[in-house]
Amino acid sequence: MTCKLAAMLLFSLSLAAGAANSAAAADFAEVPVARHTLDIGICDDPSVLGFITRRFDYKAANYLHANLAIAEIREMGQSRFEPRDYTHLVEREYCYATAVMSDGDRRPLWYLIERPWGFAGVGRNIEFCIGGLDPWYVYGAHCSSLR
Repeated sequence: MTCKLAAMLLFSLSLAAGAANSAAAADFAEVPVARHTLDIGICDDPSVLGFITRRFDYKAANYLHANLAIAEIREMGQSRFEPRDYTHLVEREYCYATAVMSDGDRRPLWYLIERPWGFAGVGRNIEFCIGGLDPWYVYGAHCSSLR
C-alpha cells in the first residue's frame, strides 16, 4: 500500500511539473526576448589596448626594425577565460582583436591578460602577438600560445 501511494504521489508530481513547464513555456513565448550581449571582460579596456599599442611601437622600432605602428584596435572579443581558483592562482583572459596597422594592413591580434600579477600579487601582465609580426615564433606559429 505504501508503494502504491508513493507511485501515485510521484505520478501526481510529474504531472504538476509538466503543467508548470508548459505554462512557463507559454509565458516565455509571449514575452519579447532581449538580445544577449556577450561579456568580453576587460579585453576592450583602454589601458590594456594602450599598453599593447605603446609596447608594439617599441618592439617595431627595436626588434622588427620596421617603421610600423598600430593605428587602431577594433573588433575585440574574449576567446577564453580561466578564473582564479585553488589550483590556478592567476586569472587569465584570452582575447582577440583586429589591429589596423599604419600601412593599412589589418592583422589578427591575440593577447592575454593575467592578474593578479607582480610583486605580492598586485597588478597584471599583458602578452600579445600580431599575426605575421612574430618572426621568431615567440608565441608559436600563428600566435598559437595566446589563442
